[in-house]
Formats: sequence, C-alpha cells, structure tokens
Amino acid sequence: MQQVAAGALIAVLVAGCASAPPVQEMSDARQAIAAAKDAGAVQYASSQLREAQDLLATAQTYLEQANANAYWNARESAIQAKEAAFDALLKSRTAREQATSR
Repeated sequence: MQQVAAGALIAVLVAGCASAPPVQEMSDARQAIAAAKDAGAVQYASSQLREAQDLLATAQTYLEQANANAYWNARESAIQAKEAAFDALLKSRTAREQATSR
C-alpha cells in the first residue's frame, strides 16, 4: 500500500513540475548564452553558441504551445541550451587564454 501511495505521489510531483512553464530554466539558458557571448563565443565557439541559441529558440517554440507536454519539452531544450552555452563559454575562455599566452 505504501508503495502505491509513494508511486502516486511521485507521479503527481512529476506531473506538477511538467505542467508549469520552465521559467527558471529559460532564464538560466539566456544568462548562460549572454555569459558565453561576453567570453568571446561569437569568435571562439560560434558553433556551440549557435547550438545554444537554436535550443533556446526551440524551447521558446514549445512554450508557445502552452501545454504540459510542451512545457516538459521546453524545459529539456532550455537545459540543453544552458549546457551548450556553458560549453561555448569554456571553449571561449580556453581559446582566449591560449591567444594571450602566445
């Protein structure tokens, strides 16, 4: 009985998380993209930056659908956008450090 109750609680929590727009994840992705640009990603990591921007645009498209499944997809795309932006940031920092040490 406890397992059934625990399973039902988990299902409700997961559904609740997926049914709300991923405001924080979208914000995190935007901030990560801005930080990557500030680090020189336009010059040093353009493909990773473009990937992050494309994923964020995909997330925005999902948000416009305004349903629980679309919110889940938007959240996933926003998280992937943040990760791609972070990759761009790291690549940019490394490239800038290498360029200044020459």
